[in-house]
Amino acid sequence: MRILLDACILYPTIMREVLLGAASEGAFAPLWSARILEEWHRAAARLGAAQEQVAGVEIALLRAKWPKAEIAASDHADLWLPDENDIHVLAAAIAGKADTIMTRNLKDFPTRILAGHQIIRRDPDSFLVEFTHENRAAMLRVAQNIQQAAELHSGEAKDIRKLLKRTGLPRLGKLLTTQP
Repeated sequence: MRILLDACILYPTIMREVLLGAASEGAFAPLWSARILEEWHRAAARLGAAQEQVAGVEIALLRAKWPKAEIAASDHADLWLPDENDIHVLAAAIAGKADTIMTRNLKDFPTRILAGHQIIRRDPDSFLVEFTHENRAAMLRVAQNIQQAAELHSGEAKDIRKLLKRTGLPRLGKLLTTQP
């Protein structure tokens, strides 16, 4: 399955790390465009020069780890979405032959419009819950890695359920912290 990740999925960090961890475990092949990465970079820059620099490094690392994930821009003059600023996302999904657009902006990607291009939209929490039901051990590894990285970065213990809830993945956090 090929999934185009919208900028709101790549930034914040925890969301991106969970999803790319799942991709590393075989859940899907991630896709994005240079413009999507640019949106992430601009969003980080609004938080200051230090965050802009961090985003630049993270984007470079992302490109190095997933060299086949970046989709070249395509013509999208004939496409329509409620928010014209999101048309490039649909164009990239079409160019990349994506099955799915992963986004938290569900209203900006109407199902009937995407269906005309044989693309569905998914929110990250429901997708990751599904994958966890299929491969719990893989998602537990992903969660453990993220928790360890967060603890190393902050210097304090982190509750993975709270961390995932805060990043917009409450159902995943609950599922991973309850017994199977």
